[in-house]
Amino acid sequence: VNKKMGLEDEEHGSGGGGGEEAEMTKSLINQTSANKKVKAARFQVAQVDKDEEESDQHQEENGYSHHGQDTVQFTQYAKSLRYYLTREALPAESNYRNLLSFGRNSLKGQRPTVEQLRDEEGKPLKKDSLEEGMDGDSRKVKGKVVKFGWIEGVYMRCLLNIWGVMLFLRLTWVMGQCGIIQGLLVLTVCNMVTVITTVSMSAVCTNGQIKGGGVYFMISRALGPEFGGAIGLMFTLANSIAVAMYIIGFAESLLDMLQEYVPGWGGIVDADFAFRLNDVRIIGSATLVLILVLAIVGMDWVTRVQKALLVLLMFSQLDFLVGSFLPKSDADMAKGFTGWSVQTATDNVYPSYQEDQSFFSVFAVFFPAVTGIVAGANLSGDLKDPAVAIPKGTLLAIATTYVTYIFYGVVTSFTYVTTASGNAEEYAIWQNMSIPDEDKGVPRWDDCSVEAALMRNGTDCRYGTLNDQQSMAVISYTGYLIYGGCFAATISSAIASLVGAPRVLQALAKDKLYPKIEFFAPGFGANNDPVRGYVLVFFVSLGCIIIGELNMVSSLLSNFFVAAYALINFSVFHASITKSPGWRPSFKYYNPWVSLVGTLLCVGVMFMMDWMTALLTFLIIAILYLYIFYRKPEANWGSSAQAQVFVSALKGLQNLTETQDHVKNYRPKLLVLCGNPAQRPPLVDFANLITKKLSLLICAHVVTEPGSKNLAILKESTQNWLNDHKIKGFYTVVESGSWEEGAKSCMTLAGLGKLSPNTILMGFKSDWINDISGLQEYFNVLYTAFDHNLGIAILRVKGGLDFSEHVTAEETVGEEEMDRRRGSVDL
Repeated sequence: VNKKMGLEDEEHGSGGGGGEEAEMTKSLINQTSANKKVKAARFQVAQVDKDEEESDQHQEENGYSHHGQDTVQFTQYAKSLRYYLTREALPAESNYRNLLSFGRNSLKGQRPTVEQLRDEEGKPLKKDSLEEGMDGDSRKVKGKVVKFGWIEGVYMRCLLNIWGVMLFLRLTWVMGQCGIIQGLLVLTVCNMVTVITTVSMSAVCTNGQIKGGGVYFMISRALGPEFGGAIGLMFTLANSIAVAMYIIGFAESLLDMLQEYVPGWGGIVDADFAFRLNDVRIIGSATLVLILVLAIVGMDWVTRVQKALLVLLMFSQLDFLVGSFLPKSDADMAKGFTGWSVQTATDNVYPSYQEDQSFFSVFAVFFPAVTGIVAGANLSGDLKDPAVAIPKGTLLAIATTYVTYIFYGVVTSFTYVTTASGNAEEYAIWQNMSIPDEDKGVPRWDDCSVEAALMRNGTDCRYGTLNDQQSMAVISYTGYLIYGGCFAATISSAIASLVGAPRVLQALAKDKLYPKIEFFAPGFGANNDPVRGYVLVFFVSLGCIIIGELNMVSSLLSNFFVAAYALINFSVFHASITKSPGWRPSFKYYNPWVSLVGTLLCVGVMFMMDWMTALLTFLIIAILYLYIFYRKPEANWGSSAQAQVFVSALKGLQNLTETQDHVKNYRPKLLVLCGNPAQRPPLVDFANLITKKLSLLICAHVVTEPGSKNLAILKESTQNWLNDHKIKGFYTVVESGSWEEGAKSCMTLAGLGKLSPNTILMGFKSDWINDISGLQEYFNVLYTAFDHNLGIAILRVKGGLDFSEHVTAEETVGEEEMDRRRGSVDL
């Protein structure tokens, strides 16, 4: 075949005739026998799929003709190397298929490996080996794999988390404190922070493939394992405690509803309404068990339950809107409801801050309401296309919830007063126009001044948007649907946290950034569910529910979430300014300076919420960061921190080159002609003592047999040897026909700019009597060093410097690797 493919050209001269070439081409194309395989001049690729084989028959691509399982290159590219030295065959598109394509046809026509290209017979790709190579696990799992689109996977989950309990309990309070203008400003600034963070998150998640782990995966791959590991652990802990907080809120809302709508309700075990901790523990524990069972059953059922909760949440909001247009009883009117009124809106335009409140304190209270933007990103491993679903679903969820928050805030300001007594008798008297105002004898129901309180025997107003968290229930048509909305908000948030936290922990465990954490790495079922993580989060949440009081840690949890947002923004800024070659997001609507503003806003929000917990958050991040930094796990992810190392080194070297030398700043910068450092450790150790790890140390190795060693492997393995022996130096190797010329090349080429050697360190040549030619080379190198104005140091040790016979256990991997490749060992 080789003769047919072009070796005949060498026999007949390099200028073979066109007719002869055409005959060979025709004979190759017409060859259809299954027993005869034609070998390509460069390589051949076996077809993987029969359907693709049939569709590709007789198709010519870039000089290739495909027949059966053979890929034949035209003979115009198959002539001798001497004839077509600079001509290359154009690449065939079939050799460059997308390895990461998913779906039923994902294993068709995969790009061949280097080993297959080297194999003349072109062994076909096996499906099992492909699955093992792509997933890292050849274990076959049974069951239905559930992957979600942007609506079910991201949009719906973000809606459920952002439309949280704050919508029903705190929105009216915010509008009462801040008024319409500042209240809408609070809502806008909160959403501005989340929009900037989402834009940054969209840029990160479109910069390569996003796997499971959500926020942890994005931060760790962008900023490195130190920040990623810290946020991953904090995020898991925060979500675990948040599960308990949401469930406690659900239990308390349920007890409130039973107290209001069930006559004679005396609690489960606590008859005292003011002290109902045991009731909260019972309801919370039962709810947590049900959520755990739901999570273990599978993500499909989780999605179904969350759809039902979303419907209930939307009906509760509809109930609120309908109720704002309907007339109310005197009891409801006395609580502050006025119906749609321009006068009420005018009274609510300006803020009515209470003594201990301000714009920033209200902002800090409300901001956790919009921190559910990562609910979809935390399930990145369960999304069909995270790069599309996360930006699209999250941004649309923010836009939807922002519009609803603004609208509901306006509804509240037009229909509800800030303070009211709740006394229906006062309302009825003041609505009776037949009684003169001076003869009514009671204060107005919306008068909460000190004089009015004295007239009520010292009773303060307990209703209105400033005092009553259930104002939205008063405005609504039914009232109990608002409780249903609270239930849906708390339960959906608890489910999202219980499902998201174990997945973050699982991704963290797979990376093995912390010791013994890999116990939580295995997944079970077709969806790789982190069941062990579910159990851990369950017990953490159960312990918090039993404690019952979590107000002290609620601010810390919010700070954990905002710290994650700050790092997402900072990762985009850092990757952009370092000009990392790996930073090429397909999402183009971001700006690094806007991301920096988002980082500063997040940090400011942390201190506005609680400056003590903000400092505690920074302290925890610093401790976890330093632990991973000094532990140095095996994590090479191409982060922007790695890119920053190169940029900083280059800028530092350029600045050093521009700096003038001075005798006060003299440092010995050594070029050690030691050969392989592992064979002459005394010489290398002596050089290391001179430089004190604070100056330049280059170990030079001259290979006098060019081509005898794999230089790339030799460089890497020898540099690792220096690092293992804690020698802060560099290794360089030169191939030359003689030691003298190689040493001269090292002196000429070693270093960059002013970071170049100024001293040569050599070993004493003890065999100078028996090696006259070597002695001549030795002195020529010394003369050359003097010619280059380099200092010279010669080390002489009793017994010599060559320890190669005594340190065979520390032979560098490079030589061993070369021996294995040759199939022999040099003795």
